[in-house]
Amino acid sequence: MTEHTDDILTLLPARLKEARRAKGLSLEAVANLSGVSRSMVSQIERGESSPTIATLWNLTRALQVDFAGLLEAGDMQDRIEVLRAVDVPKIENIGEGCRIRILSPPEEAGGHEVYDIRFDKGGALNSAPHTRGALEQLTVLEGEITVTSGSASDHLHAGDTARYAGDVPHAITAPDGPARVFLIVKDA
Repeated sequence: MTEHTDDILTLLPARLKEARRAKGLSLEAVANLSGVSRSMVSQIERGESSPTIATLWNLTRALQVDFAGLLEAGDMQDRIEVLRAVDVPKIENIGEGCRIRILSPPEEAGGHEVYDIRFDKGGALNSAPHTRGALEQLTVLEGEITVTSGSASDHLHAGDTARYAGDVPHAITAPDGPARVFLIVKDA
C-alpha cells in the first residue's frame, strides 16, 4: 500500500499541472473555479503540499478531469509540453516602449523567471530591487541596449550577455533604436 501511495503522491503534482495547462487555465483561474487558494494550488503542483481528498475533488471538478484517471500510472516521459506563441503571456503595462513576453511557467514566478523583451527606440524598463541576492542575466538578441545596475552601467550589442545584481535599482534601455533581449531573473 505504501509503495502505491508514494507513486500517487509522485505523479499527482505533474498530473494536476498538466490538466490545468491542457485547459489553458492560470493558477488564479483554477483557484477561482475550485475554491482552493492560488498558493495552495501552486504548492500542490510543485509537490510541496499533499491535498486532502476534498481539495483534490474540488480541483478535479474545476479542471473537468476524472478523479481516478488523474491517479493512474501513465508514460510521462514521452511527452513534450508546448506553449504556442499565441498563448505566451504578455505584460503590456510595465516600462515605456517595451513589450514583455513571459516564457517561464507561472509557478516559477519569484524563483526563476524567463522573459523575451522587445524595445522601441527610447524604450526603457526600470526595475525596483528584487529580493536580496537576486541576479539577472541578459543576452541582447537584436540591436543595442544599455544596462544599469546600481551605479554601474554598460552598453551592449547584439550577441553580448551581461550578468548583474537585481537586488538594487536596475534598468534596461534602448536609447539608439529598437532592440530585443532575452532576460533570466533568478531570485536567491
